[in-house]
Amino acid sequence: METQSTTFGEVLGNGALAITAYAILGVLLLVAGFYVIDMATPGRLSKIIREERNPNATALTSSAMAAIALIVAASIFSSGGTLTEGLIATLVFGLIGIAVQTVGMIVFDLIAGISVRALAQEATLQPATVLLSVTHVAIGLITAVAVI
Repeated sequence: METQSTTFGEVLGNGALAITAYAILGVLLLVAGFYVIDMATPGRLSKIIREERNPNATALTSSAMAAIALIVAASIFSSGGTLTEGLIATLVFGLIGIAVQTVGMIVFDLIAGISVRALAQEATLQPATVLLSVTHVAIGLITAVAVI
């Protein structure tokens, strides 16, 4: 009987450690993704969103963050092995996913002929922002499935 509770306790302890480690790594990847998106778009997104209250920049950034979250979640889901191996796989797949997401967004924006720079300067929500936002999430979903 004592062995079962110790084993159960070990399982809970290891599970809690894994959840904590993956959550921390996931948040760090999300923050890194934000800064990559910020570098790939004109202006400082946090300033444009916070101070200028630009709905286009907010929608585009939000959709990119949702896409990156999908990629990070897929990276965590697909990682395996020991905790250390899983965290390393998540880090590598997450970083590659963020890079692919960013390049995909830039390429699509160019192909569609929609200027993110112009959208970020518009004071009202534009239809092109909705299109790009949905496309960014779609690219993230495609990338996330590729990770799995």
